[in-house]
Amino acid sequence: MGNPRAFLTVPRQEAGYRPVYERVKDFSEVEQTLNSSDRRQQASRCMDCGVPFCHWACPIGNRQPEWQDQLFKGRWEDAFYTLDSTCDFPEFTGRVCPALCEKSCVLNLSIHEPVTIRENEVSIIEAAFREGFIKPASPVRNGLKVAVVGSGPAGLTAANQLNRKGYTVTVFEKDELAGGLLRFGIPNFKLGKQIIDRRLRLMEAGGIEFRTGCHIGKDLSINELTDNYDAVCLAIGSEEPRDLKATGREFKGIYFALEYLGQQNRFLEGIEIPDNERINAKGKNVLIIGGGDTGSDCVGTANRQGARSVTQIEIMPKPPEDFNPATPWPQWPQILKTSSSHEEGCIRRWSLTTNRFIGDTDGHVRQVEVEEVEWTTPTDGGRPEMKLTGRKETLDADLVFLSMGFVNPVQDTVIKELSLAVDGRKNIAVDGLCRTSAAKVFACGDAVSGASLVVRAMASGRAAATGIDFELRIKSFRFLILDLRY
Repeated sequence: MGNPRAFLTVPRQEAGYRPVYERVKDFSEVEQTLNSSDRRQQASRCMDCGVPFCHWACPIGNRQPEWQDQLFKGRWEDAFYTLDSTCDFPEFTGRVCPALCEKSCVLNLSIHEPVTIRENEVSIIEAAFREGFIKPASPVRNGLKVAVVGSGPAGLTAANQLNRKGYTVTVFEKDELAGGLLRFGIPNFKLGKQIIDRRLRLMEAGGIEFRTGCHIGKDLSINELTDNYDAVCLAIGSEEPRDLKATGREFKGIYFALEYLGQQNRFLEGIEIPDNERINAKGKNVLIIGGGDTGSDCVGTANRQGARSVTQIEIMPKPPEDFNPATPWPQWPQILKTSSSHEEGCIRRWSLTTNRFIGDTDGHVRQVEVEEVEWTTPTDGGRPEMKLTGRKETLDADLVFLSMGFVNPVQDTVIKELSLAVDGRKNIAVDGLCRTSAAKVFACGDAVSGASLVVRAMASGRAAATGIDFELRIKSFRFLILDLRY
């Protein structure tokens, strides 16, 4: 801890965003950066707590106090190696992670000014790329092959870890390009796709093979994978969105949020999209149903496309600002979040449920009837209960995006998507090492947990790599014993 009083004398300074009038005209990243001197000053604010709750809260176990101190002292390369030991892709988490570490920072719990951990993290990794600290992996190969199905954060992490351990890794991806949710779910203004491409080039240079446009279960069977690889890791994500069974759902102009976001990202990649399939908010009244981050991403995308108006509604009540006594630490704080997209222009409403969609004679949605709801908590402390109030109104909407989360797939989606009948079971269990009850098959990420955070998917990918390595080492050890006996 280089400066034991910095947290008393140096205020929190965020890099902030580009001006609204400028950023809404393009899809470039909205977040700015601090210069190296200011960044080191921000790192000096870390108190090096006796019990680092930031480390405790991080799903991948980042050692924040260590690399904060190294950053403050200008030891950028040491900071990178410390960060790299726990986090495979700091350039992703440093941009899109909600920073669970900052919510647990003692400075947040005491004065609501946590260390700028997330921004410091991305500064370290960008310096590492800039200064050439990062090199392609060059492990000694052990002769074993692993197939990873899915190239989202979980799959990429599992592949990266297994490659470093000496396995020959092939990543299968059904989409046109690798990246999964990172590429086709998160808008470019939050995560520029050149950042993903830079990492993929590094992984390919280190020996990982990517096969895109290959849908396991259609183009290639799971049995073919288990026959040709020593282990298979399923990282197929959670892609079944929660639908809204309201009258008029069949009208044109109603889409799932990821249909919209994925298409826009493909358009920016130069992937051809027929004009009659293009979803464009220009000049339209846009309604987003769902108040989470994905809904916020739709807000930013619609604004950049030139929407006439953008409204986001949420069925839950408006959360309090700054502190919520209902979710004290160490729970995740359920407080009002205003994203960069919200700042660009958006009407936000809470405690509204959707009753029905109203369309025109051409079968296109034009309005949505909503109704106010009230939430009450039972005296026995059970789950909050929703009550309709009868207070209804109609909102103009030429374009509606459903952003209400995903159906938890757990094992069912793994079986359904991949026809996983390798051992004839109807259910596939997943244990702590990400092993399934099917021989040689492992699963990780959102395919197991349901939709979650990028950083949690990465933690699961690391666990899967550990499980695969453990299993194959044990198997190799058994074969060695048999060889010695005979």
